[in-house]
Amino acid sequence: MITPKLAVRNLLGAGTKTWLNAVILSLAFVAIIWGQSLFKGLDEEATRNMVATEIGGGQYWMDAYDPYDPFSLEKAHALLPGPLAASASEGDAAPILIVQGTLYPRGRVLPVLLKGIDPGQTVLSFPSAALRGGGQAVAALIGARMAKNAGLAKGDTATVRWRDAKGTFDARDIVVIETFATTIQSIDSGQIWLPLEDLRSMAAMPGEATIAVIRTGGKPAADVPGWVFRDVGFLKKDIDELVKTKSIGASIFYTLLMFLALLAVFNTQVLAIFRRRKEIGTMMALGMTRGRLIGLFTFEGALQSILAVALGAIYGVPLLALFKAHGWSFPAEQMDGWGIAIGNVLYPAYSAGLVLGTAALVFISTTIVSYLPTRKISKLKPTEALKGRLP
Repeated sequence: MITPKLAVRNLLGAGTKTWLNAVILSLAFVAIIWGQSLFKGLDEEATRNMVATEIGGGQYWMDAYDPYDPFSLEKAHALLPGPLAASASEGDAAPILIVQGTLYPRGRVLPVLLKGIDPGQTVLSFPSAALRGGGQAVAALIGARMAKNAGLAKGDTATVRWRDAKGTFDARDIVVIETFATTIQSIDSGQIWLPLEDLRSMAAMPGEATIAVIRTGGKPAADVPGWVFRDVGFLKKDIDELVKTKSIGASIFYTLLMFLALLAVFNTQVLAIFRRRKEIGTMMALGMTRGRLIGLFTFEGALQSILAVALGAIYGVPLLALFKAHGWSFPAEQMDGWGIAIGNVLYPAYSAGLVLGTAALVFISTTIVSYLPTRKISKLKPTEALKGRLP
């Protein structure tokens, strides 16, 4: 019990130096939690939005389909195999047919993807029900970005051209039955959504689909010949890689901040050993071993990290709670430029693991840095210390 009491007394006796070190360490502690929670919140929101409106519980791709190769769309369509057809009829899967086309809005030419989806599907949180009936023209559903780019609004008509399964070009008028706003650019930009049966008829692909989205929580079929299952992890890999890259970039800032804080602790320990050399000699002469002396100074440094965490909790908890409640707002145009499936307000996501892990990082780093200057004590002789000398 003597070592902890001496450590606390010496730490508090240092006055301003102790509090300055604690403030710097607490800033590093709070900054790491804030930054990491921001990226965690970004990842969780993007995943939540994508699962709800695009990827569900995973997707089956016709094996010729490659979303990064538009030329693959000519062959990327096939009849739904038995297991997928059964799931679709039961409402547990949403087949989607994708056909490459061209839109002619107001005398302009825009390359688009024509996507057919069942208006009655309930697998995705997508306003497909608006596609029920469009009169003589084919009903079309487009996103807000697509509407802005094409200069179209609800009720407008335009002509689309496509190439059917037999290689014949055809064209038809569509009417914008509704527009929708979404954070998912991959179901908005350059996309025109049509009723599935209408697109099948237009493309001469009866009963066919390009992908099939299964319901969230649904179990994929064991084996579907000619189709490849892509799970949620695969479909959100781009988002995960982006978040990982941004997180690593932010780690440079955390490292610099921690380095400055630990440098202050290191200098304080070196100065403390130099100024207290006679005290060290006295304690050694009274029988305190070198190991206990090293433990005393190391424990003093470790206590600074505990004080920093407590200090960070005092001002960090209300600040982080306020940030959680109101989020971080960005201009909508800027968020669109990111290409991430999130809104213009980014909310952090905290977890016990993040807080405890950061606290452990601060504690371990501070303890190691506090120990390094104390190694001189192991070579110190009591007589030299009493004379104010250090090796």
